[in-house]
Amino acid sequence: MWYKLIVSVLLTVGAVAPATAQQELNVVSWDGAYVKSQILGFIRPYEAQSNTRVNVIQYSGGIDNIRKQVRAWNVQWDIVDLELFDAIRACNEGLLEPLDPKTLSPAPDGTSALDDFIAGSLTPCGVGNVVGSTVVSFNRTQFKTPPSTFDDFFNLKKYPGKRGLRRSPKVNLEWALVADGVAPENVYEVLSTEAGLDRAFAMLDKIKPHIQWWQTGEEAIRMLETNRVVMSSVYSGRVDDAVQRGEPLDIIWDHQVWFFDVWAIPKNGRNTKRAKEFLRFASSTESLAAQARYIPYGPVRKSSMAQLAPELRQRLPTAKEHLATAIELNANWWSENLARITPRFEQWLSRPVMVPKALPR
Repeated sequence: MWYKLIVSVLLTVGAVAPATAQQELNVVSWDGAYVKSQILGFIRPYEAQSNTRVNVIQYSGGIDNIRKQVRAWNVQWDIVDLELFDAIRACNEGLLEPLDPKTLSPAPDGTSALDDFIAGSLTPCGVGNVVGSTVVSFNRTQFKTPPSTFDDFFNLKKYPGKRGLRRSPKVNLEWALVADGVAPENVYEVLSTEAGLDRAFAMLDKIKPHIQWWQTGEEAIRMLETNRVVMSSVYSGRVDDAVQRGEPLDIIWDHQVWFFDVWAIPKNGRNTKRAKEFLRFASSTESLAAQARYIPYGPVRKSSMAQLAPELRQRLPTAKEHLATAIELNANWWSENLARITPRFEQWLSRPVMVPKALPR
């Protein structure tokens, strides 16, 4: 009798264990308000639907960790939110799984993903997530007459004080050339020459003593909130989140630099199948629309945009008036030139620059 009871219990446990055992997935993304928008927008709903525990790992960009993990066949990151230029670099190095757009969920009306995603947001190894934007932001309490144009960022005489910039050549070099009179449509042609690079760095020299460098979007927002800087480059959605919390921050949309973030899956992983299931869920019409409601970045699906309220669409980088002077970050150009430019940028950072007598100290 006891033997039969024990066998019955073991069979019952064996029958239910696979169904109740929770799987895990390591999702790598950014910090602050951005990752919050993903957690509330679709990560928690995915966990509830799939019986999967999602471990969210935060990072500050780049592909060095992916390269190390893939080459060692010790992949801990199952799926990663990458800047598009990094996804292109990693794909070219063979570090990422190829992704077939036909496996993505269609729009609610049946439109295929290929036709629903906006141009440029689907690549051989990346599936678009959002249209993000780097803008100039400032704290209203620091100015009697607030800045209103991109040129004001470089005008230390009229608007003295510290400036915040991301510790990266991207965006900074584009903005430096525009501030020096180069038309936005010619920026990458000029940057492709040594004379153009010289010109960009010379323009940055003019404000270098006044720059505070940041590496994450959260750092940039904290600089503005605590008055460590009077103006800073920052991601537009982070500013909107701070405003919703009551911070007196404003955005200068003039010459915003917009870009794609994409999902990518490292090769040699043990959870590739589950990562692709997560990708299908995270890139659905409903998921991208939900994320945009928590942080106003442009969803990359037309059907997601259609689900957003008109008021929210006006706060996106993709709003018509915000695109009037916008610069599209050339991801292909940066994927080809970052390795060449980064050493020069780091060398430039290490060199002291004397403050010209004509500028405030």
